[in-house]
Amino acid sequence: MAITAQLVKELREKTGAGMMDCKKALQETNGDMDKAIDYLREKGIAKAAKKGDRIAAEGLTSIVVEGDQAVILEVNAETDFVAKNDAFQTLVKELAAHLLANKPASVEEALTQTMENGATVQDHINAAIAKIGERITLRRFEIKAKPENGAFGAYIHQGGRISVLTIIEGSAEEAVAKDVSMHIAALNPKYVSRDQVTAEEVEHERQVLTQQALNEGKPEKIVAKMVEGRLGKYFEEICVMDQTFVKNPDQKVGQYVQANGATIVEFVRYEVGEGIEKKQDNFAEEVMSQVKKD
Repeated sequence: MAITAQLVKELREKTGAGMMDCKKALQETNGDMDKAIDYLREKGIAKAAKKGDRIAAEGLTSIVVEGDQAVILEVNAETDFVAKNDAFQTLVKELAAHLLANKPASVEEALTQTMENGATVQDHINAAIAKIGERITLRRFEIKAKPENGAFGAYIHQGGRISVLTIIEGSAEEAVAKDVSMHIAALNPKYVSRDQVTAEEVEHERQVLTQQALNEGKPEKIVAKMVEGRLGKYFEEICVMDQTFVKNPDQKVGQYVQANGATIVEFVRYEVGEGIEKKQDNFAEEVMSQVKKD
């Protein structure tokens, strides 16, 4: 029986297996769809499709630097111990290398690109899913370039729980940039400096702080001055340049960087699973549901 592209596509949609695996399964079973599905299940390749509704909020972040280019990425899985799995760690490295070499504009574009082994990125991930037994997703990535007179600071915390990539300019001292990345990993600022904070955000915070002061019973004539002082503390919380340097409490990060003849261009901080709503299993409800069924 002729193995058509439509048959391969249908099998892939039903199993989540890669194109080449689907084609081989159909060839081995003479085009019988049900037998092909069983073939893939027996080989462990059809596991990918069954993982689709699970929440992948664990995994690893990582950074790879090559010359003037660097990539930071997050690859998610279902459980935290998968980060110690050699196959998963290898997958993260392979994906990072591919992203840096091919520079896709989005995750969606990346998943359709062909890797060195001839499989698409998505099919390569599906193969890893079948091997590891958990849902795996390429969640996000950013590719950055550094200026000629600058440096990357790549810092990976707890084996990949948090990764920070900082770019500095005016100094090629990687150690300076890495120190800043370590600080960012610890304090999680939102911006480099005050001028990046929108006027809307500043005004919103000013209004909140004003109402706080009035609710505290402070005289209106001194409220405005108090609010500006508290705004300064707010900037210290969200702007890395204004923060007290974790390696030297007597110095601001901005002072440390300037003392080394540099400025911070930008930074990217990834923490595994941030912003993903993790499924909370209720053991009691699960038991009760089983009791009711019985």
